[in-house]
Amino acid sequence: MPLDKFVLILGCVIGGAAVTIWLGTLLIAMFQIPFIGPVVLIPAILVGYVIWRVVADRVGNAEEDHYDSIEK
Repeated sequence: MPLDKFVLILGCVIGGAAVTIWLGTLLIAMFQIPFIGPVVLIPAILVGYVIWRVVADRVGNAEEDHYDSIEK
């Protein structure tokens, strides 16, 4: 994955998480919910999913395996 695409995806995820937290905070203030767990949980799941996809792509991509060309 090219660096510019990775940075774009990361920026979108961070922006989406920020908007999610902002809207969740507004909802909590509007309904006076004392529990903030769901507001924090949704962005954490989104960031975790992106990190998991990046790691899975790096591990499973044969083109980026630099150790295959090393003589044993």
